[in-house]
Amino acid sequence: MRKYGVYKNIRRRAMIWGLPISLFAMLMLSILASLLIIIFSFSFLVIIGALLWNGSLYIILTKIARKPLTLNLGSVFPKIISNKRNNILQYVNY
Repeated sequence: MRKYGVYKNIRRRAMIWGLPISLFAMLMLSILASLLIIIFSFSFLVIIGALLWNGSLYIILTKIARKPLTLNLGSVFPKIISNKRNNILQYVNY
């Protein structure tokens, strides 16, 4: 009889080929675009270039997926939270 383990990582995000869904979709769009380019301009150099492009894009996206903090551009929350109204006229004090 087979035993099945309990899936405990339900809160982790879904991964396909080691990429989150959004990065995987970007990779698939790149693959589709390169297939269209190969179909309409069939040459050996274009095929090699498309393979190199998609391979390097996959490597770059997996490195980005491993270190998501490199894309952190700023903080989400403001430094100061205040109920004070913003006034254009600076001479009025509340």
